[in-house]
Amino acid sequence: MNKKEKSQKIISDLNNEYPKVSVTLDFVNPLELLVATILAAQCTDARVNIVTQDLFKKYKKIEDYANADLSELELDIRSTGFYRNKAKNIKNTCQIILDKFDGVVPKTMEELLTLPGVARKTANIVLSNSYGIIAGIAVDAHTKRLTQRLGLTDQQNPVKIENELMELVPKEHWHKFTYLMVEHGRKICQAKKPLHDECILKEICPSSTL
Repeated sequence: MNKKEKSQKIISDLNNEYPKVSVTLDFVNPLELLVATILAAQCTDARVNIVTQDLFKKYKKIEDYANADLSELELDIRSTGFYRNKAKNIKNTCQIILDKFDGVVPKTMEELLTLPGVARKTANIVLSNSYGIIAGIAVDAHTKRLTQRLGLTDQQNPVKIENELMELVPKEHWHKFTYLMVEHGRKICQAKKPLHDECILKEICPSSTL
């Protein structure tokens, strides 16, 4: 079985196991998703969703972030970790969106990547979930870990991993692929102790025999 065949079997098996996977960040508009995804770096979605319950009530418009007192914004997002950098990136990003994009979260990969704190993972999540634009595959920690364990890639750089996956995964599955990895990573293929005996992919997973 080559890598492309293996990727298709992985998608088929995980689709059967997790038919209704989707993004787990709470949001109602592109700005909220952008902020939530920036906060999700090195933080669980569950923690981010707790923080944004109050955050999105306090900061309702892009101007609220752009004009925010930085120290106050830091306190508001402190429990997500790396809060100083995240607060600075959110504030600066919203200022740039106001100045350069008429206050509208950009709809292209190229434009999103000009924003502080936004790499391809964040841009892919915002584009696909807010605008229905599929530009690539979001490579988060789960996607990186699982695709390496499954033998789909030996790359370490998320952009290189994404490029490999885009060659292996049919485009119609790009959006959902990340969330299949996330769901399986949380339930079975955990970082410290993968549950090999319970894994539906153990027959094709090189790491299951290690």
